[in-house]
Amino acid sequence: METDERIRYAIENTELVRPPKQALATFGISDIRYYLLTQPIYTDITGNTEETVVREGRVIAERPKIVTPYYLLNLFQGFEHGREYADYVLRTYGANEPGLLYRYRNESSGMNILASPVESVIENINQEIERSENPLTTIIKGVDELWDISLMKFIHDITRQSLGNNVMEMGMRGMLGMDGGIPRHARYMIEQLFREAAGERAKISELEAELSRWGLFSEYEDRFLDLFRRR
Repeated sequence: METDERIRYAIENTELVRPPKQALATFGISDIRYYLLTQPIYTDITGNTEETVVREGRVIAERPKIVTPYYLLNLFQGFEHGREYADYVLRTYGANEPGLLYRYRNESSGMNILASPVESVIENINQEIERSENPLTTIIKGVDELWDISLMKFIHDITRQSLGNNVMEMGMRGMLGMDGGIPRHARYMIEQLFREAAGERAKISELEAELSRWGLFSEYEDRFLDLFRRR
């Protein structure tokens, strides 16, 4: 319960000062540069509010993937309660109800402690962003000892904001339809993986894992084995 309270505190004290000017891309990778500002953890002791911790980095959002609860059933292997969660989703929404899965990667590029109050730092960073004209740049105020929670809250919020647009664009291209119990978009991605695996051996294991998650290995087995025969 104490952990829950600390996480709730971090979430409630996270503020999106400058949101990105674009939603997450539907058919590409989104590279969001962030500045996460906090007051040092020792501020409560020293009472000095004239310092600001600035963490910089990039959140890489991969292209959202259409999945079903059946796919999740095989995705959460290795999680302590993964099976229970996937079973719950399966019972609630059915085996073939499509949804979107987003994956993110955080690449931190450094941390600095500046001898300036937060508002002054925000003003300076805003000016820098305006000069760079990068629409996928954001400023977040968070909690120092749980700064990663503040970053994850930002990721959660931007995902929710982008979801409607992503679903609409995929629907306009007919990718939310089903083909043999599998989303058409999933089959499209499998075909893309086959093309990549034909020229890049490292992609073969990724393709095998994707086929297994969908329960499609037997359907594509001959084509998969052909990848080895060509070498």
